[in-house]
Amino acid sequence: MHTITDNDRYNRLKKTSTIHYNMEVNQVLAEIIDDFPHQLAGMEYFYNKFRPVEEGKSLYPKDKKLIASMCIHVPVEIIHALDATAVRICSGAYSADAAGSDFLPAKICPMVKSTLGAIYLDMLPGNANPDLIINPTTCDQKKKIGELDEEIGKEFYVLEVPPSKDSEEARQYWHRSVKKMVKKIEKVTGNRLTRRKLKKSIKMISRAQAEFRRFMRLRKNAPVIYGKDAQLVTNAYFFDDIIEWTKNLSILNDELEERIKQKATVVGPRAPRILLTGSPSIFPNMRTPILVEKLGGVVVYEEFCSSSRMLSDSVAVDEWFLYDMVPAVADRYLKPSTCPNFTPNDDRIRKILLAMKDYKVDGVVYQTFTGCQLYDMESRQIGQKLEKAGYPVLNVELDYNPKDSGQLTTRLEAFMESIKDNKRKK
Repeated sequence: MHTITDNDRYNRLKKTSTIHYNMEVNQVLAEIIDDFPHQLAGMEYFYNKFRPVEEGKSLYPKDKKLIASMCIHVPVEIIHALDATAVRICSGAYSADAAGSDFLPAKICPMVKSTLGAIYLDMLPGNANPDLIINPTTCDQKKKIGELDEEIGKEFYVLEVPPSKDSEEARQYWHRSVKKMVKKIEKVTGNRLTRRKLKKSIKMISRAQAEFRRFMRLRKNAPVIYGKDAQLVTNAYFFDDIIEWTKNLSILNDELEERIKQKATVVGPRAPRILLTGSPSIFPNMRTPILVEKLGGVVVYEEFCSSSRMLSDSVAVDEWFLYDMVPAVADRYLKPSTCPNFTPNDDRIRKILLAMKDYKVDGVVYQTFTGCQLYDMESRQIGQKLEKAGYPVLNVELDYNPKDSGQLTTRLEAFMESIKDNKRKK
C-alpha cells in the first residue's frame, strides 16, 4: 500500500501520468519507426516490446519473485539462479519526472526523478511490481532515494560498490557485498543458490552476451542498422525474457548479415559516423540518437551503461563450483566496469579510443543530464583526450523536457555539418 494521506490525489496523478506516458511512448515509437526508411523485419519484435502494456496486465511470471535493479552493477546471473525474474527499472520517461519532483530537489538528475516517479506510480517496464529493488552505491542520487522506501511503498536493498576497482582490497570488499546480496535475495525468494542453477544462469546470460557481441561486430563496418534501433535492442534487455531476447537478436543478426552481403546500408558512405557517450539514453528519452540520424548521421557505437558496457563482457569461470562461480560473477561486474563512480577511471578513455578506431568514428556526442555530476565531471577530461587524438567532440547538457529539443537540434546540426565538411575535404 502507498503510505499517502491523499489517496484521491495519488489516483488522479497516476491516471494522468499514465495517459501522458502512453502518449509519450507512442509518439517516440512513431518517430523511430515512421520517420526513417530501411525498416528491418527483425526489429518488429523489439518495437513491440516498448508498446504500452494494458493496465492490470504484467509481462512477468506470477510464480516468481520480481527483483528490480537500478544499475548495471547488479549481477543478474544470481537473480535468475535464485528462480527470480530480473528487471532493470531506470526510466527515461518525462511523464514520470513530475511525480519524482514531488520528492526530490529541482536540480536532481532527470533519470533519478523519473525512476522514482515511475516506482511511486507503478509505471515500471511491463507493469513491473518488484518485490525488492537492489540499489547499488554507484550514484549518490540514486542511493539516497532508497531512503524514501516507506513513502513510496517499496523495499530497497543497498548493494555497496567500492569507489575503486583496481586494488585487491576493493575486489575483496565487492565479493563480500555480492555474497551479502545473495543472502538477501535468498531470503526474499525462499530459494537457495545452488551450483547447478548458477551454472545454468551463467550460461544463459553468456549466450545473450555472445549474440550481442555478434551484433556489435556487424555494426563495425557497413551501417546496416540505425543507432536508434540498436539502442532499443539493448534497452529491451532491461526487462525482456533473456532466452526470447537472445533468440530474436539472433534473427535480427541474421538479417543484418544478409544486408551486408547485399550492401544494403541505412545511410550513404559520407554520413557522419557518431559515437554517443555520457549519461545513457533510455527509452523513451531517445532525442539525441533520433536527432543525429534525422540530420543525416548514423550512431555506430554507444558507450553507455545501458548499451555496450552492459553486455560486452561475460563471466570467466575457472572451476564450476559454487565457491568459485560467485566470485567470478562478482568480478565480471567490477573489473571491466568503466563507471565514472570509480577513481581512477583510465579504462573508460582507453575503451572509447579503441571503439573510435574499430568503428571508424568521425565524431563524438557527449550528453550529460542536468544534475548528473559524475558524467559531467569526466566530460572535460575525455573531451580533451579525444580532441588531442583528432576527434571532434560536442558536449550537450540535457533534461527530459522535450522543449529542449530546439537548441539541441541547432547544435547537433552545426556539429554534423562540420563533420560532413571535413569528410568532403578528405
